[in-house]
Amino acid sequence: MTSIQPTQVPKIDRPKTGFTEYAERLNGRAAMVGFVALLAIEYFTGRGLLSWLGLT
Repeated sequence: MTSIQPTQVPKIDRPKTGFTEYAERLNGRAAMVGFVALLAIEYFTGRGLLSWLGLT
């Protein structure tokens, strides 16, 4: 018996949500921007994050 093989390869779109390479890269960049913003807040106000938020 011979099996019939398809003649065309289906084009499957990659998911746009979940743990994709693009999402992880974007998350890393957002974390770096947030960290630099935190350092700027501490530098210009002279207070740490917890103090700035009123938690200490």
